[in-house]
Amino acid sequence: MGQRVAPPTSCQEATKIFIWLMSDNMHHQWLLLAACFWVIFMFMVASKFITLTFKDPDGYGAKQEPLILTAVTKVEEVHVPEEKPWPEEFQPTGKAFSENLIRQPLVHMERLELLKNVCRDTALRNLSHTAVSKFVLDRIFVCDKHKILFCQTPKVGNTQWKKVLIVLNGVFSSIEEIPESIVHDHEKNGLPRLSSFTDAEIKKRLNLYFKFFIVRDPFERLISAFKDKFVHNPRFEPWYRHEIAPGIIRKYRKNRTETRGLQFEDFVRYLGDPNHRWLDVQFGDHIIHWVTYVELCAPCEITYSVIGHHETLEDDAPYILKAAGIDHLVSYPTIPPGITVYNKTKVERYFSGISKRDIRRLYARFEEVDPKSTCLGANFKGSGCPLFF
Repeated sequence: MGQRVAPPTSCQEATKIFIWLMSDNMHHQWLLLAACFWVIFMFMVASKFITLTFKDPDGYGAKQEPLILTAVTKVEEVHVPEEKPWPEEFQPTGKAFSENLIRQPLVHMERLELLKNVCRDTALRNLSHTAVSKFVLDRIFVCDKHKILFCQTPKVGNTQWKKVLIVLNGVFSSIEEIPESIVHDHEKNGLPRLSSFTDAEIKKRLNLYFKFFIVRDPFERLISAFKDKFVHNPRFEPWYRHEIAPGIIRKYRKNRTETRGLQFEDFVRYLGDPNHRWLDVQFGDHIIHWVTYVELCAPCEITYSVIGHHETLEDDAPYILKAAGIDHLVSYPTIPPGITVYNKTKVERYFSGISKRDIRRLYARFEEVDPKSTCLGANFKGSGCPLFF
């Protein structure tokens, strides 16, 4: 018997073998051609399998857990049923994912999987489970025309997403036409809140609509909230300086003879106080600029489709628009260069004058578990644990 020849592993190797066989026996030409066709066929099958895998929308689901913790404000709770596959008539419209976005679905699936694991961790139940109360429903804006729900999380580009929804709802034809004074005027911007619907309508939308929210590194977000509300106050919201700031100073300033306005260390001391809630009640909904994402959006009770990160918004914004099926209708406003980059130097500068005790207490408010937790640990970045950040 003649020596057996191993099947070619590539077309290049097949070509070399083909030349050798021609000089030996023309009979083997057909065997070589059959082997090449077999290799090409296997590549086509593998490519088709990968494409179908990444187009599967069911990978975004996360099983819900029972309600445990009461939300910030004590109001009537809404039971959210377990999410079911979308009926055909409720499927978001729009173009399918393009092949150059294969990596993005993987990133977002990993975030949702991390969130699901955290939500079912019994060690985190006291923090991670909050009722879907009116406080939460007031944070969620509705676009019925395109079946979208957006939970606003201040200091993460929330204003720009509201502009996107305003255009989708048809109040303005383009983002550039929207006056800044209209964006946050909920009587004129045409953005209904989820809390404005009946219980049955709320359940239907929570179960069927595309849902998303954005998170950010918590320390940087707190700095942004402090600067925006207590230092610059560009929208002229006097209650932050004249009502909230004096309340924090009276309770948390150590040096009673100090006459300066609210300082960042006063703000951190207030946020890290385990008994901060009694003061939050007095401040009302103004606290939304610094409360946790758990309190704002109830991510363990509502099955969100996507969780975006402020630090990667350049990639996340186009992905969210495409996943919601609206990328052909509207674009996210241009992001100024560097505005979403995590600024480690700024964070270190602001916290350099804060005592270790106050930093630990602030950290505990967002973690409330063993610092060695694999979800958090020393990593305090928004990419580490989307539930808390």
